[in-house]
Amino acid sequence: MKSKVTENQFFSNTILSWYRENPRDLPWRETQDPYKIWLSEIILQQTRVAQGLPYYQAFVQTYPSVKELAEAPEKEVLRLWQGLGYYSRARNLHACAQYIWRELGGNFPNRYATLIQLKGVGSYTAAAISSFAFGEVQAVVDGNVFRVLARYFGIATNISSGKGKKEFEALANQLIPKNSPGEFNQAMMDFGSRCCAPKNPSCGECPLTASCFAFQKGLVASLPLKVNKTKVKDRTLNYLVIRCDGKLVWKKRGEGDIWTGLYDFPLLDQDSAPLQADLNQEARLFPKKYRHLLSHQRILACFWELELAPAKLLELEQWCQKKGLEVVEVGKIDALPKPKLILRYLTDREF
Repeated sequence: MKSKVTENQFFSNTILSWYRENPRDLPWRETQDPYKIWLSEIILQQTRVAQGLPYYQAFVQTYPSVKELAEAPEKEVLRLWQGLGYYSRARNLHACAQYIWRELGGNFPNRYATLIQLKGVGSYTAAAISSFAFGEVQAVVDGNVFRVLARYFGIATNISSGKGKKEFEALANQLIPKNSPGEFNQAMMDFGSRCCAPKNPSCGECPLTASCFAFQKGLVASLPLKVNKTKVKDRTLNYLVIRCDGKLVWKKRGEGDIWTGLYDFPLLDQDSAPLQADLNQEARLFPKKYRHLLSHQRILACFWELELAPAKLLELEQWCQKKGLEVVEVGKIDALPKPKLILRYLTDREF
């Protein structure tokens, strides 16, 4: 019977061997630049590699260093992020870049303990940067790592709990080799996403099958255990799409709600009371309703379209100025950062 140390060494060596035999050509693996590693890790949070790769390339091209990102207007950063979702990541990315550039002279902290203090950088991202860029022996624990460890070692602790996170982090830090921490972290994440996948894992090709607890006990589909306490609420949004003389009215969303800093349309009743008379006479409900799912909200959106005569443009602009709304030419709306829901509507209406 294997000792605990021997079993851990076998696991770590097998993971590294698999990784070296199944490499992936990803640009952030060809650098030790903490800026590019940080950028890739923020983009890949809750995002598949295939989806995140073009965004990473666009950000590196547009903002080749933390200086350019820090000096960019937030509006432009959000526009480049458009389509990735979870927009707080982009706002935190921008704020963190400004802090690093202005307060730290453009120099990234090089240890886990200081990296984790940066805005938008949690334990996983701090461990990734410190191990990939600076060789610190600090294990990363993301969804892929949770899954591999839970299945192989037979851990049934809820990964959504504080207790579970600490348990898995402690185990991962026992497994990480001191001479190749960054490579091992990459290997664990790759193994979890490509071999030990959430659904239909490649158990027939897995080098760990013979000693995998979940495989031997028929529990692959049951692990890891995740008890999600987040309640999803239903929400209805009635948008008023006001068009006048080739222009549309837009509202920049404030803090305290979804899509902070992005643009959508004013909401019926809340923002449009002065135009109710016109609305009753001229507006029409766009025949297609839109359903949009967020992590904590199910949104039903309806778009009411109001076409005003060109002669009303000045009156409309004055009303918008009082309401904190913006009147933008249709040809310039592409530059506004917008949520996917609004992009779907604009595509259908061919604005």
